[in-house]
Amino acid sequence: MSAVEDLVVLDQPPAPTGPTGWAAARETARRAGRPGSAPPRVPLAEALGRTLAEPLTALTDLPAFDTSAMDGWAVAGPGPWRVSGRLLAGRPADGPLADGAAVEIATGAQLPPGATAVLRREHGEPDGPLLRERVPGALTTGQDVRPRGQECRRGEQLLPAGTRIGPAVLGLAAAGGHDLLAVHRRPVVELLVLGDELLGSGLPRPGLVRDALGPLLPPWLRAAGAETGEPRAVRDDFGLLRDALRHSTADVVVTTGGTAAGPVDFLHRALAEVGARLLVDGVAVRPGHPMLLAELPGGRHLVGLPGNPLAAVAGAVTLALPLLHALAGRGPGEPVRAVAVAALPGHPVDTRLLPVRRTAHGVVQLPYDGPAMLRGIALAEALAVVPPGGAAAGAAVELLEAP
Repeated sequence: MSAVEDLVVLDQPPAPTGPTGWAAARETARRAGRPGSAPPRVPLAEALGRTLAEPLTALTDLPAFDTSAMDGWAVAGPGPWRVSGRLLAGRPADGPLADGAAVEIATGAQLPPGATAVLRREHGEPDGPLLRERVPGALTTGQDVRPRGQECRRGEQLLPAGTRIGPAVLGLAAAGGHDLLAVHRRPVVELLVLGDELLGSGLPRPGLVRDALGPLLPPWLRAAGAETGEPRAVRDDFGLLRDALRHSTADVVVTTGGTAAGPVDFLHRALAEVGARLLVDGVAVRPGHPMLLAELPGGRHLVGLPGNPLAAVAGAVTLALPLLHALAGRGPGEPVRAVAVAALPGHPVDTRLLPVRRTAHGVVQLPYDGPAMLRGIALAEALAVVPPGGAAAGAAVELLEAP
């Protein structure tokens, strides 16, 4: 083997040989989602909900010129003033304002050179050709003037990279002179729901159950910054699953079911067939421990979630959401912690994720927290991260916010 080949081999993380710790699995998913390509630049109308890939800097002073903060008169020097003309927003000043002169002005209009203040309409009293203050001597220099550069100067950083783009960010970008923004791409996700036993509508029948994950997961994935289409049902057939993985063009494929070692759990075999590389193969967490993360050919990824609903939720918050947040350019954020009002039961050796709700004194466990149950997570405000052995009453536990 050549030195170059040695380097390539050493650069590859070792394949997992057993369950990965919960925190380590989440970090692996975040590292896997680091964007590698140059960020696109999109019009402001297409940037909402994305994340800034570069710091937002001002392309102009803001305001770009001295403006009036009120309707009234731009005045020069002390009064009384002789009034002539009118200035409206959107029109440049005709010329400088001489000492002792005034011009009627609208809010947002550019101040003429030489103006020293704006006299509000309700504070002024026209007296023939002159303008006087209703309260003499109350007007101060610079009053009701928005000076050029009051908010920022050209080239100043307004927001750091990684900022979520909401309506206020779009307004700030527009005010700062931007037509395009450098943003992280929205990762495209394809959801494959595996299993012959799943129904898309109607009541369960003997041996058949409703698919709960097809409706549940896409909104969570979209909230993490992804673009998703309709979930795709795949029967318990190795060839169908292998071909679905091979022909998917999504950045991330999310599957439900098939991650364990049952008679129709074909996911591991299908991943091997398409040349995928396992990054996480099982996580020391309950519920959801048979979840997995794999790198597909072409730098794409697959997150394999267990088929039981709450176990799939645990897999989503452990692997899928950190991966998608990273791909969308979102940071992990500061951990949220809260006090357990009563003891939270744990697993003897694994991390446990428990649905909880907040009270005035901390968080309390919700019932219906079995791997196949959804009532608990439907009522939950968060999932508590309970360390092996459990958390005593009064102990602080990390919370994962329910999307």
